[in-house]
Amino acid sequence: MSVRGHFVALSKCTLLLSLRMLLLVPAGLPVRSQGDPQSDNKVMDNITVRQGETVFLRCAQGDVVTHTAWLNRSSILYAGEDKWSVDPRVSLVTLNQEEFTIKIENVDMTDEGQYVCAVQTSSRPRTTSVHVLVQVPPKIINLSRDIVVNEGSNVTLMCQASGKPEPSISWKHFLPLFIGDLVSEDEYLEIPSISRQRAGTYECTAVNDIDTDVQTVDITVNYAPAVSEGRDVGVTLGQRGVLECEADAVPEADFEWYKDDRRIFNGFDGMEILNSGSLSKLTFFNVSDGDYGNYTCVALNKLGSSNTSFLLYVVIEPTSSTLLQG
Repeated sequence: MSVRGHFVALSKCTLLLSLRMLLLVPAGLPVRSQGDPQSDNKVMDNITVRQGETVFLRCAQGDVVTHTAWLNRSSILYAGEDKWSVDPRVSLVTLNQEEFTIKIENVDMTDEGQYVCAVQTSSRPRTTSVHVLVQVPPKIINLSRDIVVNEGSNVTLMCQASGKPEPSISWKHFLPLFIGDLVSEDEYLEIPSISRQRAGTYECTAVNDIDTDVQTVDITVNYAPAVSEGRDVGVTLGQRGVLECEADAVPEADFEWYKDDRRIFNGFDGMEILNSGSLSKLTFFNVSDGDYGNYTCVALNKLGSSNTSFLLYVVIEPTSSTLLQG
C-alpha cells in the first residue's frame, strides 16, 4: 500500500473513531441525551415515506464544523463530502455552513430505521437522530387457486397479503338479491355444503392506508343434470317436427333419445339429433305414421342423470269438406 493509501485509511479510521466517541452509544442503539452539558443530542420527528419514494435527511450545521457525517445503524453513509455508502441510491444533496442533506431514492423496507447526523463543531459535539418509517402498499401474496368441487362439498378460500401498515382483508361474492351476497372480513372464507348458486367469482380485497390490491378466485360447482319438463308436440303427417330437451348441469350433460325402450341414434329413420350446450333437439323431417308415440330424453354426466318424456301426436289437417261443414 502506498503512503497516500495509508494516510487515507488512517484518516477514515480516525474519523470513524471520532464519530463513535461522539455518539457514545453501542452500534444499532438509538441516540438519547444523557444530560451531558458538553453535548447536544436532538431527536427529530419520524419521517414517514412510501416504498419507492425518495426520502431527504436534513441536518442543521452552524458554528465552525470540523467533522460531520450521516450514519445508519452506526454505518457511515456520508462523512462530509466523502461518500462511504456503496448504495447507488444514496447521494449528497446539500453541504454548507447551514445544512447537511442527503437523500435515499427508491426507498425499501430495508431502509427503515434510525439515522443519525453527527456534528463536531468548534464549541461542542452534537447529534440529530431521526427514525424513517417505510409504508408499503398491500400485495396479495398467497391466494387459493381456482377450484372445481361437487355440490355439497365444504370449501375454504384463503387470501393472505403483505404491506405496512398491515392490510385488512375481506372476501365478497356478488349474487342475485334473492340469494344474497356472501362476505367475510377475514383472510379465510368458509363455504359449508356449497350449492350451485354459490359458484362463480370470489373477490379478495387487501386494503391499507396506502393502496388496495384485489384478486379473484373462480369456483366451479359440479352437479347432476336437471331436465326441464318435456312439451308434447303435435305434427301433421308428412310435415317437419322437433322435440326439444333442455338440461341444467355442470359439467354439461350428454343426451340420449329413446322411442319407447329403443335408443335412437343420429340419422336413424330420417331423424336428426343436434346437441348444443344445454339443449338437444330431435328433428323429424318427414313425419310418418311410425314416428308418432312416446319419446324419452335422458341427460347424464358423471354425477348422475335425469329424464323427461314427450308425446309426438298426430294433427289432422283440415280439408275443404270439414271447412264447409264448419
